Amino acid sequence: MESIILVSIVLYLLSSVSYFAYLFLQKDYLQRAGLFLLLIGFLFHTLTIVYGFMRSGHLPVSNMHETLSFAGWAIAGVFFGITVKFNLKILGIFAAPILTVIMIAASQFPNEPAATTQVFKSFWLISHVTVIFIGEAAFALACGLGILYLLQENEIKSKKHRFFFKRLPSLEMMDSIGYVCIVVGFAMLTLGLITGFVYAKAVWGRFWSWDPKEVWAGITWLFYAVLLHGRFALGWRGRRSAILAIIGFVVLIFTFLGVNLYMEGHHEPFTKF
Repeated sequence: MESIILVSIVLYLLSSVSYFAYLFLQKDYLQRAGLFLLLIGFLFHTLTIVYGFMRSGHLPVSNMHETLSFAGWAIAGVFFGITVKFNLKILGIFAAPILTVIMIAASQFPNEPAATTQVFKSFWLISHVTVIFIGEAAFALACGLGILYLLQENEIKSKKHRFFFKRLPSLEMMDSIGYVCIVVGFAMLTLGLITGFVYAKAVWGRFWSWDPKEVWAGITWLFYAVLLHGRFALGWRGRRSAILAIIGFVVLIFTFLGVNLYMEGHHEPFTKF
């Protein structure tokens, strides 16, 4: 199975190269090649997820290797959904490299199968983890769009229309798609927290226990709730929305990795090395 993971990494890396070449040369065949390579990498990646499920009998999120791999798989899946829905060719310039980095990072951790316990065997766990990772993937892509938005805005304000101006979509398009990503991410995060509460009650006997992961998940939810409220009520669009999407993703990374690495709690069985 390690060889299939390696193939996925190589395909994601080649996809990144194709997308960067597309950014510089603006040849449509390079974008199509990047998308095709990413799709094949995603299919091989899916095989590792399915194999992990069949081998263990539960969702493969029992160690850091599996958790990072599942996070990357979710980003790839959401990326394809956004690409098909909006025909946004340039987003791969962010998605392919981040997938490559995530999978390389995952490969550095041991992939020892965890002892199967009742903790991992729950419909609510599958629901909780799946929707949480879909939401986080949507937030990751919103961050990518936020970065591209700021690059394009800088080009427009400079009035020189240099490298990025002709290579990136309009500000309105990126702002709108970024907003869609945040709405999807927030909806999935909310559903993930609800299923997490039910799962916690079933396994640990209480809905909330001030576990560090729970606290930071709540902080992340509140951050994106404020972002959406600001957009609806205060007109936070464009640059402000892009910056907040980037900051939100930084908060999300700490919730996902920082809490796992530096704090102890109920979620340790899912994040051990």
